[in-house]
Amino acid sequence: MAKSVPATSRGNAFFYGFPAQKQHSRSRERLIRKAFFAKLAQNPNFFGRRQVMTNTPTNLSQAPDSIKAENVSAAKISLRNVSKTFRSRQGSVLALDNVSLDVAEGEFLCLVGPSGCGKSTILNLIAGLDTATEGEVLMEGEPITGPGRERMVMFQEAALFPWLDVLQNVMFGLRLKPNLNNAEREEVAMFYLNLVGLQKFYRSHIHELSGGMKQRVALARSLAPNPRILLMDEPFSALDAMTREQLYGDLQRIFVQRQKTIVFVTHNIREAACLGDRIILLSPNPGRIAHDFRVNLPRPRDINDPALSQTSIPITAALKNHLKKSGKIAEAD
Repeated sequence: MAKSVPATSRGNAFFYGFPAQKQHSRSRERLIRKAFFAKLAQNPNFFGRRQVMTNTPTNLSQAPDSIKAENVSAAKISLRNVSKTFRSRQGSVLALDNVSLDVAEGEFLCLVGPSGCGKSTILNLIAGLDTATEGEVLMEGEPITGPGRERMVMFQEAALFPWLDVLQNVMFGLRLKPNLNNAEREEVAMFYLNLVGLQKFYRSHIHELSGGMKQRVALARSLAPNPRILLMDEPFSALDAMTREQLYGDLQRIFVQRQKTIVFVTHNIREAACLGDRIILLSPNPGRIAHDFRVNLPRPRDINDPALSQTSIPITAALKNHLKKSGKIAEAD
């Protein structure tokens, strides 16, 4: 008969996020998980959680008072003569060369281009995760010197905490938000879970979700602190076509309702035309702005709309032209 797992082992092995420490065997890990979920099944308020209402409204006018009280507006971003050089033992690589760019308040900007053109580098500079070698990166005219709650990043991977359920993952980013008690954090988290259509799964654990559902949780977590700028680095690239189409609709609806400034990195030109107000095409080695395209299509947009395909044609042609000049062979979506 298997021995019961001590409370200290259970806490170290699961709750603090180490599902399989080296000293634990696989059978011991299974016992730990079994004990945890058994406890959770016996008591829905395990870890001090209350029962949460799932009929939270998604209309902004009916949003929780803690959201409406903030009245956070979108923000303007500016890059001024920005260059970025990466140095290593093998030498130096000029990733960006003299890039100047303005992103208007409440604008949905897409960055497209081949690998190595500096799309993610620009995103990291705006996020404050890296610094420019030359030039300056500004938000509302003030230099960006590091990460901040007003700029949230959504990565290719959902990067969710497996030891927390859906609600707790969304609430995680609200812990450092001032002037909120736990009840208000839960209310805000449920508002955004409703916004992405996951209100019925707020008690689910991450391993129980599909890839698309995980990305929805990540999107809700990014929106919950009510940032002024949302930075998205190819968040849908690993998803199947049907799930991506659903998320295109979700993101457009949220953009219209919440009016955030969004900078979206993608390799997929049709995806950029479906989502963006503007599309910046970057040329590689080093990264420079090659073209600036405006997308004048009404929302919501359908990725299969012939008008969207027509909008994509000149962008694809420009990308292929740059690939020919650089001597690279690549596929343009």
